[in-house]
Amino acid sequence: MKTDPETFILGNTSLIAPPHVPEIRLHLASEVHDLWLKTEEELQDIGLPPPFWAFAWAGGQGLARYILDHPEIVRGKNVLDFASGSGLVAIAAKMAGAADVLAADIDPWTRTAIALNAAANGVEIGFFGEDLVGRPVDADVVLAGDVFYDSDFARALVPWFEGLCRQGKVVLVGDPGRAYLPKQQLTACATYQVPVTRVLEDSDVKKTTVWRFAAD
Repeated sequence: MKTDPETFILGNTSLIAPPHVPEIRLHLASEVHDLWLKTEEELQDIGLPPPFWAFAWAGGQGLARYILDHPEIVRGKNVLDFASGSGLVAIAAKMAGAADVLAADIDPWTRTAIALNAAANGVEIGFFGEDLVGRPVDADVVLAGDVFYDSDFARALVPWFEGLCRQGKVVLVGDPGRAYLPKQQLTACATYQVPVTRVLEDSDVKKTTVWRFAAD
């Protein structure tokens, strides 16, 4: 990496509570930070992939809210937070009483972001930085916020999630109406109106649903 992740994150974010999950604070970028305004070329110059970890996306906020409001889903269980980003959902699971939480994300910057965010909330979160899609998972509950935004990625996720469900694992997805959500395999658990930033989304509030995935 051209830039030290911890130094950069601490210098370009603030500890902010996502609006739909005020119990949790994350190192996030806002309009007052240069990170918010950097172009893709500027990010490449400092060796930084698109900083998805610096924002609290609607799907993650909805899923974290659901887990905090229904702690019995994760209490005493092993939990995987897939495509974790900031670690918001992983932190919510640990705060709700999960025995062990593993945050997985292929962006190397998320390792540092999640560690900083976990420490800010007084919880311990494990981290896995390799691609998990299609691989076996040692978890009772799999959580995934905002993952159906790309057609190729969705096509890879669906059979993997199906296989996990057949193994008896609970798979929950938080989604604000992304284009490639496989609704035919989902059962709605809860719906929220989640405040978001118009710079990131097409509205100030996103209708966000938490779904339980099921195999065909």
